[in-house]
Amino acid sequence: MATILPTPPKIGMVSLGCPKNLVDSERILTKLRSDGYAMSPDYAGADVVLVNTCGFLDSAKEESLEAIGEAIAENGRVIVTGCMGKEAETIRARFPNVLAVTGAHQYEEVVGAVHDAAPMPPSAFLNLVPESGLKLTPRHYSYLKISEGCNHRCSFCIIPSLRGDLVSRRPDAILREAEKLIEAGTKELLVISQDTSAYGVDIKHHPRPWHGQEVRAHMTDLSRELGKLGAWVRLHYVYPYPHVDQVIPLMAEGLVLPYLDIPFQHASRAVLKAMRRPANEAKVLERIRNWRTIEPDIAIRSTFVVGFPGETEDDFKYLMDWLEEARLDRVGAFRFEPVEGAAANDLPGAVPEEIKEERYARLMELTARISAEKLDAKVGRTLDVIIDAVEGDGATGRSKADAPEIDGEVHLRDAGHLSQGDIVRVEIEDADEHDLFGVPVA
Repeated sequence: MATILPTPPKIGMVSLGCPKNLVDSERILTKLRSDGYAMSPDYAGADVVLVNTCGFLDSAKEESLEAIGEAIAENGRVIVTGCMGKEAETIRARFPNVLAVTGAHQYEEVVGAVHDAAPMPPSAFLNLVPESGLKLTPRHYSYLKISEGCNHRCSFCIIPSLRGDLVSRRPDAILREAEKLIEAGTKELLVISQDTSAYGVDIKHHPRPWHGQEVRAHMTDLSRELGKLGAWVRLHYVYPYPHVDQVIPLMAEGLVLPYLDIPFQHASRAVLKAMRRPANEAKVLERIRNWRTIEPDIAIRSTFVVGFPGETEDDFKYLMDWLEEARLDRVGAFRFEPVEGAAANDLPGAVPEEIKEERYARLMELTARISAEKLDAKVGRTLDVIIDAVEGDGATGRSKADAPEIDGEVHLRDAGHLSQGDIVRVEIEDADEHDLFGVPVA
């Protein structure tokens, strides 16, 4: 006699913000799927819609509120989680019909809210989930979160009030998760946190046993062990602490990708002091030169804020001169934007919007030129490329210098035989300001 299974409730998910939020969304969906819930790709088919919000900037908050409003309009049954969960009163004032509001990485609370809103019919046959969990990224790359929170108190940032102080994961737990991801098809691990360099500080770098040896809870040790697993390892959100120098030889050995994502934010000492960030820009330039001596192919990406309160034309010119000398590979920029609750809001010397725009345009023009020059120097070389998409006779991928979504791409011709996740050798034939163009090597 055939067993008739009950129909499980379906969950929709809207995930906003940074990769750390994306990891939170994956963990929530993994737990719900393990509880038997099904996933819905659209509003219409969902019994409940989760909106994982971002609350870092006021513009991000508004985007989150718009997403909540759209979910309510299209579905009506909405649970809100994420960074804006700290502002439950604001959310409920605008959307009194939301079913529940929970904060960032409050996995148990949001899963409990789903159970209350859409109870799961009991069935042992429905509790199925892959061991590696559910993913919102393509199969061939995965974000690997190594800690929560941050101990810094930058004047423009409210992350500590949203996510708390640094809480590091055990190194053996991280490595075990990485192993499972690789077994499930991951070819690239993107290591993320609020401050990757500070990993393990809160637990005094306490070692844990791993495959017959002790591994410290330290960025260098963790990077080395991750590199031994056989996937690309890419480091994000790396503050330039002195021990970052110890990671560069791992790049030269091929254990870690020659790539660092470092949020410098500015170069002027006066602005960095107002931001409550270290002001050692000259030493940083020396260290970058040393890194490039050890690993000439190292790619450095960073983000900068223009128009910070008190930023003078001399401060901005200093930043431009610094960028000219640093010649970073990838640069993103933000116009300063007040964030509710940030100390920077009370600083004197607000920069007019038109000056912010003018400085932003000048900075992006400079960094685009530097990017074009650096990419043009790669024409004629043969690089390893991981394939993200194949369409017709062409394919799109990324070199070791390119993180997904935020950096450039490598566009390939005569590549219809490739598959997503392949890592292939590519001869670079051309370049523009952001991307490379080439053909797979036979």
